[in-house]
Formats: sequence, C-alpha cells, structure tokens
Amino acid sequence: MPPFKDPGFQERATLARDAKMKALEKLRAKPPVDEAVLAERRAAAEAREAAEAEKRRLKREAEEQAKAERRAKAEAEAQAAAEAEAARLAAKAVPVKTEAEKKAERDARYAARKARRS
Repeated sequence: MPPFKDPGFQERATLARDAKMKALEKLRAKPPVDEAVLAERRAAAEAREAAEAEKRRLKREAEEQAKAERRAKAEAEAQAAAEAEAARLAAKAVPVKTEAEKKAERDARYAARKARRS
C-alpha cells in the first residue's frame, strides 16, 4: 500500500473547481420553475403568514383582556378591603356627642346625685 500523500495546492484547487463545475451542471440540469407554481407557492406563503398574523393578534387581544380582568379584580379587591377597613374603623370609633347630649348627661348625673342625697 502506498503511503498517504498530502495533496498539493494545485490538486486541491483542481478538485474544488471540478466540484463547483459539477454543482453548476447539476443546477443547470433542473427544469425551470413554472411561473404558475411559483405564484401558487407565494400565495400559499402569504396566506400562511396572514393566518399566523391573525393568530398572533388574537393571542395578544386575549392576553390584554386577561390583564384587564386581573387589574379589575385587583381594584375590586382593594376597594373591598378599603371598605372593610373603613367599616371596622367606624365600628370601633366612639360616636362624638353634641353639646346638647353632653349637657343632658350632666343634668342626668346631677339629678341622680341630688336624688341620692335626699
């Protein structure tokens, strides 16, 4: 068996040129693309792209609607929490008495004290 011999530059260039020529011949041997087939492919690609764009639009709208629903729910929960807190504070708060009510209580206490002394 002969030892391995590294191909020289000329051999490599020749092999590359031959490979390029073979590829070009193979490409030239293909029948030309029919315009009707090409137009059909373009139409199919455009239809596919339109369907994908519609799908993306619907998905984006659904996401925006879900986000709006979450925001509305959070606002409703915050409103309910605020109302509950206000109700809790109102229940805890001591009602402020008017001057007339305060005077009536003082008079009642005074009358009770007088009644106990006599």
